[in-house]
Amino acid sequence: MQQKHQYEYAIVRVVPVVEREEFVNAGVILFCKKEKFIRMKYHLAQDKILMLKPDADMDEIRKNLEAFRIVADGEKGGGPIASLDQAERFRWLSAVRSASIQTSRPHTGLSADLEKTFNTLFNEMVGY
Repeated sequence: MQQKHQYEYAIVRVVPVVEREEFVNAGVILFCKKEKFIRMKYHLAQDKILMLKPDADMDEIRKNLEAFRIVADGEKGGGPIASLDQAERFRWLSAVRSASIQTSRPHTGLSADLEKTFNTLFNEMVGY
């Protein structure tokens, strides 16, 4: 029997008009401390976002989503937040904020294959 690892994940959402609280699921962040695993992936569903806000700045939204990925990956271009350890980066990324890029509350689960779980969550929650 494969060992299962506890993980946490949050859904990344684009909120084109913060005051209306309508959102489009755009990505997933998955973190497992024991396995030193953190991954963020996104897909920009431009048509859905433009339905909520026809004049949405898609370049700015894409730039912000990419910044989330860079921080999650700990890349040098991500500034001081990207240099934090994985747990601190996950906590920063999944913190409650009132901005055009938000996350769900973190959820937990158990997985014997974190990569497979990550891909399943992405496909189910984002649809790509």
